[in-house]
Amino acid sequence: MGDATPTPVKSSFHLALAVLNIKNHISVILEMENSQYGTWAELFKIHARSHKVLHHIIPPPTGKEKPTPKTDEEVELWTTIDATVLQWIYSTILNDLLNTIIEPDATAMDAWVRLRDIFQDHQNCRAVTLEQEFTTTRMEDFPNASAYCQRLKNLADQLKNVGAPVTNSRLVLQLVSGLTEAYKGVGTQIRHAKPLPSFTEARSSLVLEERELAAMVSHGSGSAMVAAVDDAARQYENTSSHRGKNKNSHRHNSGNGRKGGSGRGSGGGKNNSGGRGGSGRSSGGAQPAGSSSQQWHAGQLGHWQWVPQTRWVAAPPPCPYPTITWARPPTGPPRQQGFSDGDGTNAV
Repeated sequence: MGDATPTPVKSSFHLALAVLNIKNHISVILEMENSQYGTWAELFKIHARSHKVLHHIIPPPTGKEKPTPKTDEEVELWTTIDATVLQWIYSTILNDLLNTIIEPDATAMDAWVRLRDIFQDHQNCRAVTLEQEFTTTRMEDFPNASAYCQRLKNLADQLKNVGAPVTNSRLVLQLVSGLTEAYKGVGTQIRHAKPLPSFTEARSSLVLEERELAAMVSHGSGSAMVAAVDDAARQYENTSSHRGKNKNSHRHNSGNGRKGGSGRGSGGGKNNSGGRGGSGRSSGGAQPAGSSSQQWHAGQLGHWQWVPQTRWVAAPPPCPYPTITWARPPTGPPRQQGFSDGDGTNAV
């Protein structure tokens, strides 16, 4: 007996069944308000093509159709793979879209077509709205150049999805026309280039210009800070010099006053109305004790300065003052209680 040829066993395992988390492959979550259908659909088609399940969402061209499953095993495998693709769709959209497209016993292609109709129906109306938003987009409405370029590219993709594609030349010219005044130089270079650069090249030029402007602003801020420190140092030196001049001048004037008869002995001695001195402490009115050691005066800089003096003054009297008078002690011999003092009163 000859050896029988073994029948090859067809494996029921498929690549699509090995995907554990679809969000690791499709990072965009489709939502109703923020339309990113074009990006989401492109990522989904790439993933489906790499796992050989693209025919479950998009019908293949004529002549390349997949054979219809015949055996129970083939039907079961096809149903399992289709349910897996349908689960991918449901896992990458928000609940508002999920509640809109979900239907009992629906296939992956049914869900795909419903989503396409939601985002691509009434194409003419959508094209008019997107066109207006595309032409009125300005860089001043965005935090940086990258966000501005990304928004223009997103609007161009949406216009392509509704049957109104945007050429590269128009996209670049719209990019240049929406620049702010600080980027007019790089915008002029892009506009006069022959031929016009691609959108990617224009975006790179804009981002590089933004970095250079940021570096210039940072360097200018550092220079301004150094200049402010220098000004503060010069102002401090001027203030110190004026303070020294005023201090020496006040000392000179005080010395002249003492030499000119302001001492204690000049001007008439004790009988003078000025007290112990002539014109030193009493003439011209009394002077506060603190004013001889600390005086405030207006300097040449326009603000008040404190100038210490070198002359010491007597300490101020104690406060509060005594409220009772002090009695003089008796000079005679002590008296005993109970004896008369001779005038009808008892001695204390």
